[in-house]
Amino acid sequence: MKTLLLSALATVLCLTAGAQDNTRGYYKDIFMDSGIMLNSRTDLPVTDLLGLTMEAFVSTKHASSPPQHFTRTDTLRQRELTVGSPMDENGILLYPDGAPRFRMVYMNGGKAANHSRSLGEDGRKSLRAFVAAGGSYVGSCAGAFIASKGSRAPDGKLSYTDIYMGLWPGNVTGTKLEKSYTAVDIVPGSPLTEYFDFDNRMHIDSVRHNGGCFAYMESAPAGTEILATFSTKGRQLERDIDGLPAIWAWKGSPAMGRVLLCGSHPEGAYDAENLALMAAMVRYALAGNGEPALKAVLQPGEPRPMDDRSRPGFAPVGDRQYHHFAIDVPKGVRTMTISLKGFVNKDDFDLHLFASRNGFAYREDATWGHVGANVDKSLEIKDPKPGKYYISVFCATTVTSTMGKYGVEYSGRTDVLNGVPYTIQVNFE
Repeated sequence: MKTLLLSALATVLCLTAGAQDNTRGYYKDIFMDSGIMLNSRTDLPVTDLLGLTMEAFVSTKHASSPPQHFTRTDTLRQRELTVGSPMDENGILLYPDGAPRFRMVYMNGGKAANHSRSLGEDGRKSLRAFVAAGGSYVGSCAGAFIASKGSRAPDGKLSYTDIYMGLWPGNVTGTKLEKSYTAVDIVPGSPLTEYFDFDNRMHIDSVRHNGGCFAYMESAPAGTEILATFSTKGRQLERDIDGLPAIWAWKGSPAMGRVLLCGSHPEGAYDAENLALMAAMVRYALAGNGEPALKAVLQPGEPRPMDDRSRPGFAPVGDRQYHHFAIDVPKGVRTMTISLKGFVNKDDFDLHLFASRNGFAYREDATWGHVGANVDKSLEIKDPKPGKYYISVFCATTVTSTMGKYGVEYSGRTDVLNGVPYTIQVNFE
């Protein structure tokens, strides 16, 4: 039954919003945080619906009160993934140059303050860096609390501000509604309407809600978009939340990723309306990935070594990552040769070389390309027309990933996680 529903919804979503973008320059689409004191979710139905790739960290299931049954492995594994380890010094979320390795992080519900404390300042810093560098973020319930600047009590007092991440630099307020359901209205003109058109319904019944929040708009940064509001008219609730922001989004700059927060829980449901709502949220978040950037404008005859992790513009390339360059070609050049060379004892990785005159040289768009095993490659372009040319280096070598007790586990070419060094050079004749 679930398979049939997913198939039917996928058809509707493709017809109304177009096909999902391909992952280009990222390792995978989504990293799901089911970590310490969060819901220990191992699946995200929307990934099957949209054909997205995902990995996750899943901690030991927590109890609502002590003892909470965490092990030292929970803490160590979470820290290794979010902060780094000798095998992966930059952590799972970031490439060696600090670029986002996944297109999006999804953070589950659970105990917000406790999970944020368990991340530590280094873990929170990694997530901030991920969004600042162009990775998007979706958080529901606890994931929304943690992403805010802090929570606001009815008396105006802010709490937990020091340990929340400020990915959306506004404040939230708790709804005081637990173990219940609310209806949600998509607001007129909401960007979600570009991705959500299931039977033309703008009112979604029965979205699970358990201690979530709403955006306190008086503290919201400029550019915050209210995507949907709570619809609870006629219900006798401890706190009136009718018409208040249930789903909202913010993108601080073109280079940053989009942060999309939800006070409720549509993420685990398979019913048509919840699933389509979650799909719209994820698609809008992914559409807000930061714009790619050039590593450098190359100078003819000057080799550029890419082997210094301390300088993003000279860092080695990560698995399934593109490094983009450009070069200005003057009149009178008869031959342009682009050369890619490996470092000693680091040349058994598979790097690909591409070039284009029409924007960033992704494989599908490139006019010239050299693919195959190992690092050393070259492209020879005869009688190039004057103008700007774009060059890219793509790392085809990647790890083998499997699902273990704590989520993703890597094996195989794990040495790629700290990057592949190379030298690129362009010569004119």
